[in-house]
Amino acid sequence: MSSALLLAEPEPATRGFLERHLKQDGFEVLEALDGDAAALLDLARPDLVLVSDSLAADLCRCAVDVPVIVLGRADSDAVDRVRAFDGGCDDYLGRPFHYEELLARIRAVLRRASPPETDRIEVERLLIDRAARRVTVAGEAVPLAAREYELLVKLAVEPRRVFTKEQLLREVWGFRSLGRTRTLDSHASRLRRKLAAAGGDFVRNVWGVGYSLTD
Repeated sequence: MSSALLLAEPEPATRGFLERHLKQDGFEVLEALDGDAAALLDLARPDLVLVSDSLAADLCRCAVDVPVIVLGRADSDAVDRVRAFDGGCDDYLGRPFHYEELLARIRAVLRRASPPETDRIEVERLLIDRAARRVTVAGEAVPLAAREYELLVKLAVEPRRVFTKEQLLREVWGFRSLGRTRTLDSHASRLRRKLAAAGGDFVRNVWGVGYSLTD
């Protein structure tokens, strides 16, 4: 399962290097520069933020419940690290850094941030019993196909988060090369209709971005 990383790095060569290698390692990379980092953070709700120290202060304030790794300056010292942690970052890595070490730190932070999996997910009148693979709306069973069920579970874990289409296609369908496909839209439409037939108003299409379960 891939994770979405928001990359806020103003230096083009470093940004290109990180984006290329992180994608090769299975991450979805959302690229952000100075002006749009906070807006993207609020809209896309990534799993983790990678940010240069020049942008760290503002991003750490915005990144509520989203882990942040700061990539420090080449001349950073212990004081810079302490200030970054005091500002709310989850990890700090000075430059120059080895990509393998950064990758290990990303995975470690994501493991710490991952919520414990529960057998029951409840969102308003919607109940998902993972142990039984059973979905109900206000007590009425909703039969779902396998991919519809997996899509619903993905959305329901964070019901107000907007998942990008690319992220859902990778994590639910396992697509590595996306191309042009209507698979996600077709499944989301069928899922919405089935839940609506049981009296549930779920699955929101956020145009140009992706899907969330609720507003």
